[in-house]
Amino acid sequence: MYELLPEKYFPKTIYINPKQSFQKVLDEMRACSFSYPVIVKPDVGMEGILFRKINDEDQLEIYHSKMPVDYLLQEFIDQPMEIGLFYFRHPQNAHGKISALFEKKFPSVTGDGISTVQQLLQNEKIEITEDDKELNIPDYQSIPEKNEVIKLSFVGNRYHGATFHDLSDLIDKALLQIFDEISYTTSFYYGRYDIKCSSIEELKKGINFSILEFNGAGSIPNHVYTGKFSMWQAYKEIAYHWKMLFEISSYNHRAGLSYWSLLTGARYLRKAKKHFRFLRTCDTRTILKNDKTD
Repeated sequence: MYELLPEKYFPKTIYINPKQSFQKVLDEMRACSFSYPVIVKPDVGMEGILFRKINDEDQLEIYHSKMPVDYLLQEFIDQPMEIGLFYFRHPQNAHGKISALFEKKFPSVTGDGISTVQQLLQNEKIEITEDDKELNIPDYQSIPEKNEVIKLSFVGNRYHGATFHDLSDLIDKALLQIFDEISYTTSFYYGRYDIKCSSIEELKKGINFSILEFNGAGSIPNHVYTGKFSMWQAYKEIAYHWKMLFEISSYNHRAGLSYWSLLTGARYLRKAKKHFRFLRTCDTRTILKNDKTD
């Protein structure tokens, strides 16, 4: 998916085969001028499975030694906002529609200058379920400064504790123009962009933003989780997006793109489910255990 985008729109990224030596990984990082922290995640992934923020070479060596599948190593984008933006465009139209814009806020604690991270978690009644804290959050016994915000996760999804907040009132022609241009260039007709930016105002100017990923037909309209919709309104919103996907797909089919057969589709879904079951098992049993001997 990244290869569809101009390089200026996404984080600096290198592709890693887990079978290659760790020294080769370090050589590639130096050649591309990477510095810590970095982000690592499976080349084919979902729901933040095996997503990690890596702070130093030791943590990267642990991850590489345990990683069972091809993965991506990216620069860490340190921008204050992470947003989701759902876009679709009928292929015969010059302009599309931004159907949703929402901010992702990460679970966090705020320092008081006295309490440790562990005490702050206990005070807020926040539970961390990961087995290995070294690859995820700061030292439990450290004392954050007063008003210092400590993020407990860097994965922008609900599974890892992020909450979604509606920003649909900020959608306008300037924002649409930016994503019309990006989507037209990539022949991207339907899906959700996950973006880090300094502000919505600068995003509308086309500056200081980076596309972390963009998802196509399998995209979930995550804005139904912002609290803006009742259950039935959420179903209606999902059905509306499926209808748009159907109309776009039907048009492209008439234009010469072939459908998969039912058998091909079924095989693909089985393979995908097997892949993600395997990744989840690795995420909970292997990658999180800071042990090079097993």
